Amino acid sequence: MTMTIEQVSEKMRDIDYAMLVTRTKGGAVAARPMSNNRDVEYDGDSWFFTEESALMVSDITADPHVNLSFQGTSGLLGMRPFFLSVSGRAALIRDKARFAEHWTSDLDRWWPQGIDTPGIVLIKVRAERLHYWDGEEEGEVPLISRLAAE
Repeated sequence: MTMTIEQVSEKMRDIDYAMLVTRTKGGAVAARPMSNNRDVEYDGDSWFFTEESALMVSDITADPHVNLSFQGTSGLLGMRPFFLSVSGRAALIRDKARFAEHWTSDLDRWWPQGIDTPGIVLIKVRAERLHYWDGEEEGEVPLISRLAAE
């Protein structure tokens, strides 16, 4: 049975961190942990805050193709491993109104000035491919209808 994007969203509720993978200017692959701040009403878009000076910002500017890797558990009592690989395109957003849509109070620890912090950037990753492993089951979540609607 193929999972739906709604089922993936439900499994992601307890996963706070993803590894965001970019291609560097020199062609190497770089990965770093990013918190989704439990903003997981997942519809195929992931959102992460960072600093303008972060190397990943220049990586995304040069090549917006990225990958996100999530790991958690599922099943009765969370006894089954759950993995999700999201291939997609990243966009850099510098609009305070968009910041406010995804801001949580947990972010105040890193950016005490909130959405008015100079140099803050919101990264939006739009999924183009979702591949999952849920225990012994694996598959891809169809995104064709979602992508066609855009």
